[in-house]
Amino acid sequence: MNSITLRVPATTANLGPGYDCLGVALRIYNRVTVRRGPSAAKLPPMAVKAAARFFETAGVKPFGFGWSITGDVPQSRGLGSSVTVRLGILHGLNELAGGPLEREELFLLCSELEGHPDNAAPAEFGGFTVASADGCLSFEVSPDLSFVLLIPDFEVSTPAARKVLPLDLQHELAVTCAGNAARITAAFACGQYEALRGAFDDYLHQPFRQPLIPFLPDVIRAGEEAGALGGFLSGSGSTIACVTLEHPEKIAAAMLTAAGNIKARTVVTSADKNGVKIVKG
Repeated sequence: MNSITLRVPATTANLGPGYDCLGVALRIYNRVTVRRGPSAAKLPPMAVKAAARFFETAGVKPFGFGWSITGDVPQSRGLGSSVTVRLGILHGLNELAGGPLEREELFLLCSELEGHPDNAAPAEFGGFTVASADGCLSFEVSPDLSFVLLIPDFEVSTPAARKVLPLDLQHELAVTCAGNAARITAAFACGQYEALRGAFDDYLHQPFRQPLIPFLPDVIRAGEEAGALGGFLSGSGSTIACVTLEHPEKIAAAMLTAAGNIKARTVVTSADKNGVKIVKG
């Protein structure tokens, strides 16, 4: 085998209070093709680092490769675009090398490269995931649950979004976030999605990132008033997500209106259940 193409889903992570640990794979995809042989162009640092960690961990003699990516996951919008690159390359190299690493090992490698597992886990395994540095649990998500995305026409870099976070947090706020994250997890695990109402309130990161996305609270409020179960900043933004069991198009229109005079688009989608998947070998 000299070439492999993988489909990697977008992800929405944090889900409000589930900072760096909760995520959902979405039915929006990038396709990553990895080819054995010399690269026609200089590999970007992200690809070089992913390859180096793969060869080191797998104990495989390094070989030259080229890669390409196409698809619908926008860059630096809080939808896991960097994970589609890293995971696509890791899986592609693994297939070309004869599959020395298991899926769980590739997830851990991607999580290490990302610096946090909340996007790597759902992109790898699909569905709703609860992840930590050493593993994750995943749960299927009903297709009846829609994810309504408002995607602004500007980027927010994850490093920049992390720099605005405080070093300390009030104990009471941390307890509230822990309770909400547990409630979100329970709701997804047992499929009782109505229990998500009121559970996305967050004090860990969203209030501090709001200056980067000033219309964040207005868009979430508009989505909820239009019938959404709740809303949150997707990853570090700039995308804002609402979840709903009904009237997703109405919610999308309300979110877009609330965003004001900005260039943005809305996407209505549902959860991906497969995670990364070989589509051509």
